Amino acid sequence: MNRTLKIYIFLLVVLMAGVIYVDAVRPKPVDWSPSYILRDKIPFGLYVFDQESKTILNQRKIEKVRKSAYEFLDENYDYNKEADNYTVKGTLFHVCDTYIIDDESTKEMFYYVSHGNNVFLSVERLPEIFTDSLNIKLDADFNFKSQTNCWMANPNLGQQKYDLSKGGNNTYFSNIDTLTTTILGYQSGKDNKRVNFIKVPYKKGNFFIHLQPTAFTNYHLLKDNHYQYTEKVLSYVPNGNVYWLVNEQEGLTESTSMLRFIRSQPALMYAWYLFLTGIVIFMIFNAKRRQRVIPIIKPLSNTTVDFTKTIGNLYYQEGNHQNLIDKKIIYFLERVRNEYLIDTAVLDENFIKKLHAKTGKDIKDIEHLVYLINYQKKSYHQSIETDLIEINKAIEKIIS
Repeated sequence: MNRTLKIYIFLLVVLMAGVIYVDAVRPKPVDWSPSYILRDKIPFGLYVFDQESKTILNQRKIEKVRKSAYEFLDENYDYNKEADNYTVKGTLFHVCDTYIIDDESTKEMFYYVSHGNNVFLSVERLPEIFTDSLNIKLDADFNFKSQTNCWMANPNLGQQKYDLSKGGNNTYFSNIDTLTTTILGYQSGKDNKRVNFIKVPYKKGNFFIHLQPTAFTNYHLLKDNHYQYTEKVLSYVPNGNVYWLVNEQEGLTESTSMLRFIRSQPALMYAWYLFLTGIVIFMIFNAKRRQRVIPIIKPLSNTTVDFTKTIGNLYYQEGNHQNLIDKKIIYFLERVRNEYLIDTAVLDENFIKKLHAKTGKDIKDIEHLVYLINYQKKSYHQSIETDLIEINKAIEKIIS
């Protein structure tokens, strides 16, 4: 090895060491992505609010709900009472930039509010069910000022304006029912003030809807006196139990993957992907024209349907209608247990109510089917073809 090559290798090693050192000592860039994850300490995470929620909501009992709203409310609904009602009373609470609650949970929330409870939402957008059911309309001020100021409508809470430009959005309520809806807060628009916080009654309960969830993030809770605005907004949460929906916002636990360090470093992650891409390209070109021809194997035909038709025709031709009726009933009850999680041991009024609530089918059709099933179980006469046709039609009305 000559002297010139040694110098080049030395300079290359020094250069690589310098690059590694500079990358190690440079400050990590701030992550401004809106995560709204409870454990995130980045500017738009909810770590501070999670830690201080009991202090801010000091007159309320907070319970974190780590499942969907539908699962939580359904398991706390008493079907046995004469007047159906929920065993949990209070306010459902949810803060996130994106509305991440599923459709079934949203419908269940409306039913929960109709029983005299409340829902507090701080989100940037709302699904169509809210605008239709609550007679409200949202719009976006695309030419809004670069500085977004927010303040409360109640003069007793003070008229101080709080700058929420960082992370704020331009959505506002462009139309509300002024006879029933109460305006609780405003934000600055292009030329005038816009409504961003309202209270909307719905049957026996209320919806509190706030359109600037950035007020609950780490950045604004720690900046100057912005926490005062968050306290004023939360002062409208009714006293009592608060059920905080944190499903999908708890954040993932620390990864146990062997590649977790590589994935945590952008440079190493890109190098890893480049390596994998190179391996794939190498395999594609290296394997070209070297692999023997793979014969086409015709997949086995699915004879399950034909077999089922054959067995069904055999029972029908033998005139064993009672056997077919019994199997129809067993299939229906098994499907009810698996799909709707309803106990089928006793087919009474309670069973009818539960099946009606979960399927939405006509209760008269359900009552008729339950009558036919109970009649078949208690009957000692030999069923005829018309009995089979009748109970088959009744079952199809429920499970179709």
